[in-house]
Parts: sequence; C-alpha cells; structure tokens
Amino acid sequence: MEARRLVTALVVAVSLTGAVSGCALVPRPVETRLPPGAPAASAPASPTATSAPSQSASPSPLTTGASPSVADGTLSCGDGQAQSISGSEQTFTVVGTCTELTVSGSALTVDATDATIGTLRLSGDRLSVTAAAVDTLAVQGNDDSVTSSAAMSSVDVSGDRATIQADGAIAAVVVRGQDNIVQSGLGVGSATVEGRGNQIR
Repeated sequence: MEARRLVTALVVAVSLTGAVSGCALVPRPVETRLPPGAPAASAPASPTATSAPSQSASPSPLTTGASPSVADGTLSCGDGQAQSISGSEQTFTVVGTCTELTVSGSALTVDATDATIGTLRLSGDRLSVTAAAVDTLAVQGNDDSVTSSAAMSSVDVSGDRATIQADGAIAAVVVRGQDNIVQSGLGVGSATVEGRGNQIR
C-alpha cells in the first residue's frame, strides 16, 4: 500500500515537471510597428564641408607716367608733333618742334618762346602768341597778335586790328580786313592788301 502511494506521487511529479517545461517562455524577436502615415526615422545626414568661394584677383589698372597736357597749361610738341589749344582767358606754354599749332577761342595767351612752329593757325579774338620761330601764319579773327623771333615764309590775315611782327623777313603777306599791322625787321617780299587802315612795313 505504501509503495503504491510513492509510485503515484512520482508519476504526478513527473507530469507537473513536463507541464511546466512545456509552458516555458521562448524569446521572440522584437518588432517595432509605427502608426499608419508616420514617416520612418532616418539617420541624421552627415554635414558636408563646403569650400569657401574663391576670389579671383582683378588686374590692377596700368599707370602711366604723367605727360604735359593742356590741363596743366603746358604742351610739348616733342620733335615734330602737332598740337591744338582752345579755351578762353587762359595762358599756355608750348615747347618743342611743332609741325602745326592751332589756337582757337578768345583771350588766350600762348608762350612759345621755346618752340619752333611750322604752321601756326589762329581762330578767334584777342589771341596772343609769342614764338621763337613761325614759318607759316594764318589768322582769322579780331585783335590777334603774333610775334616771331625769326623770318616767316607767309602771313595770311583775315580780320581786323591784328598785329604781326617778325624779327626776320616775311616772304609774302596777304591781308583782308581793317587796321591790321604787319611788320618785318628785314622787309616784306610781296603784299596783297584788301581793306582800309592796314599797314605793311
């Protein structure tokens, strides 16, 4: 009787052990489920390095040496250039050997005592030019004056009250106007005069 109870107890114990082992928890993989419409999380973007904008060096302006100009009142003909002057009530200095010098305006004074001029053209009133030498002179205007320290090939005056003086001879003179004076230290070759009160000597 006692042995039967022991066997029964063992059978029950074995059955309980099997039942418990059958109910043991088995680990399952974890799944994350998002609600519908929710964006999936993404890894933060790694910052990308941006290079600083390159700056190209702009060429610096070329500088040139200052040369005499009308702006500062001095002109240089160099060795055989032509120059021109225009304005009013100003004084200029001209140096060098000028193939041609043109002066236009009013009340201009030109000091060309250090210049030799091939052809001098005056256009305007109250213009005054003093030169070391003038070969050919053409004057259009009133109350103009020209003085040359050398001889002249020709003088052509169209206007009134001009005064032309040359230390050397003047080969040919043409005057149209009134009260003009053309004077040569060594005489005048030929003269054509139209108008009143003109003096050629």
